[in-house]
Amino acid sequence: MVDSAKHPVRAGKRLLEIVEVLEEQQQARVTEIAEQVDFSKSTVHNYLSTLKERGYVIQKGDFYELGLRFLDIGEATRYNTSLYQSGRPQVDRLAGEINELVNLVTKENNQAVYIYRKQGTRDVNFSTRVGRRVAMHCTAVGKAMLAHMREEQVEKVIDEEGMPQKTQNTITDRETLYEELAEIRETDIAIDREEFGEGLRCIATPIVKSNNTVLGSISVSAPTTRMKNNEFEEETKESLREAANVVELNIRNY
Repeated sequence: MVDSAKHPVRAGKRLLEIVEVLEEQQQARVTEIAEQVDFSKSTVHNYLSTLKERGYVIQKGDFYELGLRFLDIGEATRYNTSLYQSGRPQVDRLAGEINELVNLVTKENNQAVYIYRKQGTRDVNFSTRVGRRVAMHCTAVGKAMLAHMREEQVEKVIDEEGMPQKTQNTITDRETLYEELAEIRETDIAIDREEFGEGLRCIATPIVKSNNTVLGSISVSAPTTRMKNNEFEEETKESLREAANVVELNIRNY
């Protein structure tokens, strides 16, 4: 949950609501957008015309969809982060070594955000994509970060975001979560045991600056059937720790 603006600009808020509808729907007509945001069709059309003029929206017949201008901005934003600059080479290396999906994640507004992913040779149908935001309490990447955050920060995340149940394995009890976070602090390893999606497991370790500021986490995701091998799991943990350590060292010199 993002803190509410004290003096929100109504026009800006409307514009962003339209953009968010297009992101969710992929493409939509003016009438459909107007119904979603509860604005008049003429108002929506005016906003869409402005976005189209600036290259943020394209029109295909009666349908509108987001333009690649957003990709340009998103890539520039990602490229300017030290975590991405230092973490990408390690993600690429790790994906090549273990042949599974490797993720680089940071925290923003109480959620975990995927900023880079690299698929190994073993394909896996994973619902996340670069830029997607996910809950922290039910993901390995999120729990790895929560375990190394201050107690008041963890409380803020849970108070504002809640602990929604994603699968039958999702932790929805604070005490249980806190017990697991204590274990993660001891090992620097967090595991998603089909808590976010059924049939998928994830192992993650945090990326922390020398002043104990949590920058993000790095993880390996794979089908549960491939994660049942204890030898593979132990090797993955060591590889993740090594990769995170290299990223932390490189960020100090960024």
